[in-house]
Amino acid sequence: MWVRDMPKDSINIENCPFEWFRKGEEFEEFIVQFADWYQKKHQGRVACGIGIRTDESLNRFRTIAFQEKKITYKGYKWTTKLKLKERYIEVYNFYPIYDWAVEDIWGAVSKLELKFNYIYEMMYKNGVSVYEQRLCQPYGDDQRNGLNQYKTLEYETWSKILNRVNGVNFGNIYCKTTALGNIKSCKPNFMTWQEYSVFLLESIGIYNEDLLIHYYRKIKKFMIWYKNKYDVEIKNIPETAECKLENQKKAISWRRIARAIEKNDFYLRRLSFGQTKTDEKELKRLIHKWDNLLNQNTLTDDKNLIKIIQEEKGEVVNDRN
Repeated sequence: MWVRDMPKDSINIENCPFEWFRKGEEFEEFIVQFADWYQKKHQGRVACGIGIRTDESLNRFRTIAFQEKKITYKGYKWTTKLKLKERYIEVYNFYPIYDWAVEDIWGAVSKLELKFNYIYEMMYKNGVSVYEQRLCQPYGDDQRNGLNQYKTLEYETWSKILNRVNGVNFGNIYCKTTALGNIKSCKPNFMTWQEYSVFLLESIGIYNEDLLIHYYRKIKKFMIWYKNKYDVEIKNIPETAECKLENQKKAISWRRIARAIEKNDFYLRRLSFGQTKTDEKELKRLIHKWDNLLNQNTLTDDKNLIKIIQEEKGEVVNDRN
């Protein structure tokens, strides 16, 4: 059931020219393989323009700002030579707005009269701040928090989504409530947020010490980053920060840490980390070691994690999207 009709000139499974393509592979895998294919086809050095910014993710900041282990183009920090598995390819990623803030983007749109997707304007009028606006597939961990926007902004699309995706209206109704683990956490009143964070980690450690160490390592890295960049000592981490800043991932607090642990957020995206190859390798190791505990029913509702678990166990991936 297509939301939009497939264009006649589209590349699809029937006419795919990419012999390396694997059905169900992640976007991050595909773009590197495509870049390698494109470079070989045209026999020249290739530059890819990437619009990511470092203030969106701690992992993005680390990737661009620290270049000890990466090859750059003519020494520019905001470039990175791509690697396909273990070999470098003649393709460079360029990050021209890596140091821009949200205000810089909309300032440029206004001053230079640049074209932009009008859905952003509609989101703003519907109460979504410029810091929270995203255009992406709707069912990811973060994106589904905005499912209630569809019926207002794209009501024709919404009616088709209702017919196509089971449970989407539940997300529309409850995406901003505790039913989907958002907005409010169920912390015991007799605990501080710091105590609650430690309690959650210790509870994980009871049944899976490896998972406890994984979370501890990433949380420690998160704290060290704030210490180096903002001189926030661990003993001075506040219990809570302004909700707006926490939601924008612009402030450190014990509440923000606890909520990330609560959600079984393996990659800790809520602490501004991105998905890395090291994390994926660690996840696969844990899947095999803790087979009786790590499965798609008990670990998470994160589609990416479920897909990796199913692939590692040789199960059929049910890609409902």
